[in-house]
Amino acid sequence: MNILLAMYGAVSQGVLWGIMCLGLYITYKVLDFADLTVDGSFALGGAVNAALIVLDCNPLVALFISFIAGGISGIVTGLLNTKLKIPGILAGILTMIALYSINIRIMGRANISLLGETTLMTQISSLINTTTTTTSFIIGTIFSVIIIFAMYWFFGTEIGSAIRATGNNEKMVRAQGVNTDNMKILGLMLGNALVALSGGLVAQSQGYGDVQMGTGTIVIGLASIIIGEVIFGKRFSFWYILMSVVMGSIIYRVIIAIVLQLGLTSSDLKLFTAVTVALALSIPVMKSKFANKKKN
Repeated sequence: MNILLAMYGAVSQGVLWGIMCLGLYITYKVLDFADLTVDGSFALGGAVNAALIVLDCNPLVALFISFIAGGISGIVTGLLNTKLKIPGILAGILTMIALYSINIRIMGRANISLLGETTLMTQISSLINTTTTTTSFIIGTIFSVIIIFAMYWFFGTEIGSAIRATGNNEKMVRAQGVNTDNMKILGLMLGNALVALSGGLVAQSQGYGDVQMGTGTIVIGLASIIIGEVIFGKRFSFWYILMSVVMGSIIYRVIIAIVLQLGLTSSDLKLFTAVTVALALSIPVMKSKFANKKKN
């Protein structure tokens, strides 16, 4: 029974973290940009939400402001990379380090508890008379569906297609007269905005905002994206790929919940995640090698 409850909670958290994975998908897969800003922008979303909610701000307004704040952090990384010519990984690290201090400034301390405060989860829970776990799942699903629809539409537009093309072949796109620097900045802005939105939702769901809540976010996100790719593949449409990203996040959370129930200590989670990512990355390579051997 305990393992079923743990899995149910993992599914609800997986949907909320899936929004972060969608943001990371934009930077990592669409732009082909290894953006480490996400560790800081996820915590930024939680910090902004926590700080505003204790000031009696509307939870939806707090989420919107988190979205904007995350977008700004992405713009900063983009400017460091495109205008100051700082390498992408280093630009992300610099922004992430700066966000640590900024997040503490926003909250005034290392963490803020939201127990007893009005959040989106508590509002909906009291409205439909259900648990916060169920409410988190419902809200996460609604947000995920809306975001997937929006991403599918946006990346089918001229600007969205230019962002995708920039990630695929930057030199060719630049030769077509497209300002690739602006496309990078826009992609990083959108990606980190979604990451911060996810951080805000997770903070409201868990009942606190913490300066450390974004630690390891990029690894968790990559694990989820890769798991989704390995299980569901890259076939079919862009719509299918976006759905697989969220499903990968849910599966990752369920796996974590199961191994914790089986006795793995929480201190070993990062090791487990690293091994999971390594295995997930190696499976496609092993598949192709096996297929080539079979042909020969």
